[in-house]
Amino acid sequence: MDGHAAASDLELLRAHVDGDRHAFAELFHRHRDRLWAVALRTLGDREEAADALQDALLSAHRAAARFRGDSAVTTWLHRIVVNACLDRIRRRQAHPTVPLPDGNRAGDGSGIGGIEPVAPAPDHDTALVVREALAALPVEQRAALVLVDVQGYPVAEVARILGIAEGTVKSRCARGRARLAVLLGHLRPTAPTPSARPHASGPIGEVPGVTPGNPSPAEGVGSGSGRYRRDANQEDT
Repeated sequence: MDGHAAASDLELLRAHVDGDRHAFAELFHRHRDRLWAVALRTLGDREEAADALQDALLSAHRAAARFRGDSAVTTWLHRIVVNACLDRIRRRQAHPTVPLPDGNRAGDGSGIGGIEPVAPAPDHDTALVVREALAALPVEQRAALVLVDVQGYPVAEVARILGIAEGTVKSRCARGRARLAVLLGHLRPTAPTPSARPHASGPIGEVPGVTPGNPSPAEGVGSGSGRYRRDANQEDT
């Protein structure tokens, strides 16, 4: 186990493929906080996010031998997590149920690996409104906004995570911001003139924890394995 801490992500993944029973656990613990944050922000529910993350990690565990090494391991992991989240959202939309309060498993020890990863800041009224607004967006726009605006990933890396063009990421973010500007307009401070309106293409008003995306390319990130259900050629509505 001592050598695992010094190993690169790719070395850990290869060691896992070669039969090292501890390598994948080390890889997961190294990146679980960010993977958890993406799942939670995308799904907006702790129980759903924990289940999606569990599904994603099982998929990554089984698919490790098919990783070609032409992308960063973190990009590959994020793609699998995002796909697991989007699958859950689409199934939920196809079979809607009565919504329940946000599932909080605190104290039941049922988080991934028995310990729930570090989560975003605790909910308060504004954060709840923002989360509900994100949940109202089309799924593709939500995924792009969570990765770019909430998590702060570069546009180039998000394009590789989602398996779409950079221009498509920017378009989805712009459309999502425009929708959020309408949904969250009441959260902005009172403008000096009645005609002032939220700017749809910039950061989202006074939203806690939201930062502008970084359009600079990510280093060492190439097109990865893991399949994204491509609908990039279709314009978001």
